[in-house]
Amino acid sequence: METRVAVIALIVEDPSQADSINKILHEYSQYIIARMGVPYKHKNISIISIAVDADADIIGALSGKLGMIKGVSAKTVYSKH
Repeated sequence: METRVAVIALIVEDPSQADSINKILHEYSQYIIARMGVPYKHKNISIISIAVDADADIIGALSGKLGMIKGVSAKTVYSKH
C-alpha cells in the first residue's frame, strides 16, 4: 500500500472540543509524524497542524472526522508523491 505525506490544518473555534480532537488523534496516532498547536488568544481560536504519513483513504477519514466536530474546520494538503 502506497502512502502519502499530508498536512491537516485545523481551526478550532470551540476550545471545549479539545477532548474530542485528542481522542480522534489518538486513534490515528500510528500515522502522525508531528503535531503543532498554537493558541491565538486575540481571536479566541487555536490553530493546529498535523503532519501524517498514510494512504489517502486514512488521511481522508482522519480529516473528515476532525472536520465533523462542532466548532472545528479542517483542510488537507497532500504531497505529490
